[in-house]
Amino acid sequence: MRLRGVIGAGAAAVSVMLPAASVPAIAEDRQGCTAMGGYTGGLRRADWTVVSERGRPGEGGVRVAVREVRGASCGRPPVILVHGARVPGIGSFDLPVEGGSLAGDLARAGHAVFVMDARGYGGSTRPAEMDEPPADNPPLATGDQIIRDIGAVVDRVRQRTGRGQVALAGWATGGHWAGWYASRQPDKISHLVVYNSLYGAVDGHPALGRGGQYEDPDNPGEFDADRVGAYRFSTGESLLPQWDAGIPVEDKSEWRDPRVARAFVDMALASDPTSSQRDPASFRAPTGALADSFALATGRRLWHAGTITAKTLVVRSENDFWSRADDVRTLAAELRRAERVRTVQLDQATHYVHLDRAEKGRGRLLAEFVNWLGN
Repeated sequence: MRLRGVIGAGAAAVSVMLPAASVPAIAEDRQGCTAMGGYTGGLRRADWTVVSERGRPGEGGVRVAVREVRGASCGRPPVILVHGARVPGIGSFDLPVEGGSLAGDLARAGHAVFVMDARGYGGSTRPAEMDEPPADNPPLATGDQIIRDIGAVVDRVRQRTGRGQVALAGWATGGHWAGWYASRQPDKISHLVVYNSLYGAVDGHPALGRGGQYEDPDNPGEFDADRVGAYRFSTGESLLPQWDAGIPVEDKSEWRDPRVARAFVDMALASDPTSSQRDPASFRAPTGALADSFALATGRRLWHAGTITAKTLVVRSENDFWSRADDVRTLAAELRRAERVRTVQLDQATHYVHLDRAEKGRGRLLAEFVNWLGN
């Protein structure tokens, strides 16, 4: 596996080609922290909520659910993990099987880790409109709202840990939201990790943009909000085909542990208390993320990276169906004020690389996380 990267400071960043051997599997720091171990060993978990918007639930109030995962403290920055468009935080980052918890691995490396659910997802407040038919309302939980939720978590984590700055990492749409927040509040973010995410400076996407399923046929170039509605339903079965398509071997179990895939499905369904009320069982997710993604896929920037000052790592899997190589290129070029920038391509890796087997890209991704966040 070879890694393509950009390393530098601000406008002085330069492009380089990095052999796999140039990044150790896990760099052990001076305190001896590593990212090894199973799901539970040596870790403490606590679930709590924080107010994002005042008011009673259903009347403007929003509480954001957070899972805190800690191991041995090694003085590393606290990390907030931000999920993507469909599956909430725990189902994305803290599955109860070995090889399924990025949060656990980062906690063992010495970070206090905080897995959040944006509004409308998992344990966070769901808008009252999610109890109405999807067609009755416009897309819910767009990025301008989600960054308020991230802000509430950032401020609470700074308070809980006594740190002036925190690290922020987002997967897919979560990377878009994380970058958006970091562009608005640069002084609060020490490190930023964006992986398999759209940026928005390029028009054209094979699935999400013009000519795709989300374009309004009567208004080319516009998102079809009326048809998409406020939220969508996903069955467990619907979670795996895109993952399967990105795996370049016939036997998918060679690439991902079936226990991880099963836990991913189970935790996604468990994230919605109404999932068992439908046959087949399905969970709800707001569609604001899709509206954001359509804008980004059609070349409409929703935020600008030029204000970000955090040390920023941008990762893309070669077989990713969501992000584009141009997203990485343009994002890196516009991170002019960032203290340092590194870009990495994980050859043959999938969109779900943090849930694949270690030798199929997960180990490399984890090494990139641990090494970057430790510097």
